[in-house]
Amino acid sequence: MKIGFIGLGNMGGPMAANLAKAGHEVTGFDTADVEIEGVAKAGSATEVASGAQVVITMLPNGAILRAVADEIIPAMEKGAVFLDCSTVDVESARVVAEQAQAAGLEPLDAPVSGGVTGAAAGTLTFMVGGSDMGFAAVKELFDVMGQKAVLCGPSGNGQAAKICNNMILGVTMIATCEAFALADKLGLDRQAMFDVVSTSSGYSWSMNAYCPAPGIGPKSPADNGYQPGFAAELMLKDLRLAQQAAEAADADTPMGQAARDLYAQFVENEDGSGRDFSAMLPRFETRSRG
Repeated sequence: MKIGFIGLGNMGGPMAANLAKAGHEVTGFDTADVEIEGVAKAGSATEVASGAQVVITMLPNGAILRAVADEIIPAMEKGAVFLDCSTVDVESARVVAEQAQAAGLEPLDAPVSGGVTGAAAGTLTFMVGGSDMGFAAVKELFDVMGQKAVLCGPSGNGQAAKICNNMILGVTMIATCEAFALADKLGLDRQAMFDVVSTSSGYSWSMNAYCPAPGIGPKSPADNGYQPGFAAELMLKDLRLAQQAAEAADADTPMGQAARDLYAQFVENEDGSGRDFSAMLPRFETRSRG
């Protein structure tokens, strides 16, 4: 398949490389001068889009996505798939999808879960918004780049699924870190805490698969000085997107709002920037009530 790939950063670069390794003809463009093995370099986003059967974008935010869409949609061939894997606001995803549909393209919004390690390993999960036809057209690409792809409904629903999932993740990670800090102050051994909670009603992905306590449970960023697997600033981005969507939909999400505010404090006013989102645990360890 002839694929154009725009945005070859920490996530997009490995995704494009995996597509090239699988035998697809991949041409890429990034504003930074990057070399990706097996990926031909183009001089512009428009050059990438011209003649491609599928154009994949992995971009930082909705404003950049809209700007790139304005540039590439006129250069794309009718019937081509515009596959956006960025995590952006639902409104931007839907506006770009309408624009692409009007130009005779198949738009899909397909944000990912799995982080940089999942991008490199080809084990991402894709949450997809768009048509059955568009989804079927690129299913083989999802199979190369990830381990699971779920069609969540019409355009924008991929973004909706991503931000709802990550709102749960942000809230449960904070609760897990709070509980470990409380356990410490109550004299409860962390291993005993894990052994109970991981097999009881407190079970969660944050506890069982990504434990924020070093040396407890499966290996996680806590065992590597909280070097980011999923950076706290990216969690903050997703929690802000969730609250933006909640405000637009008039949804009451007090826990999501509290999580956003705590991560904003952690990233912007404390030492959270550049650390894993599970580094909330050492934050709570040093704090007293009030």
